Amino acid sequence: MTDDLTVRPGLVIPGTELAERFMPSGGPGGQHANRASTRVELRFDAARSAALSRSQRERIVERLGEEVRVVVDEERSQARNRDIARGRLAARLRSALARDAPRRPTRPSRASRERRIKEKKRRAELKAQRRRPTE
Repeated sequence: MTDDLTVRPGLVIPGTELAERFMPSGGPGGQHANRASTRVELRFDAARSAALSRSQRERIVERLGEEVRVVVDEERSQARNRDIARGRLAARLRSALARDAPRRPTRPSRASRERRIKEKKRRAELKAQRRRPTE
């Protein structure tokens, strides 16, 4: 396979690092499904990739594992399944490389505190109505 996979600007996985396998997709579909190898399995060995920096490699291995595998058999066309698999692999790698914004602790607003107290009082009244009346 020689087609390079663009994950994001500045990060391109060479086609030589991707392994594709084609197999019959199975399930209903008659002779076409039984004879055509339209199911695509796309593998990327992230732990041994030369296209990734050390930090990118560590991040992907931590989040997705050493080998990232995508299997697609949704379409009747092998080429279409291959395009879908390549898109999903790129999306998975992009999401694994994304940095989460640090959470800044915030305090509850006055309105949210008032809503909470109001709801607590409403629940208390509802439970009080369920009790037996005192004599």
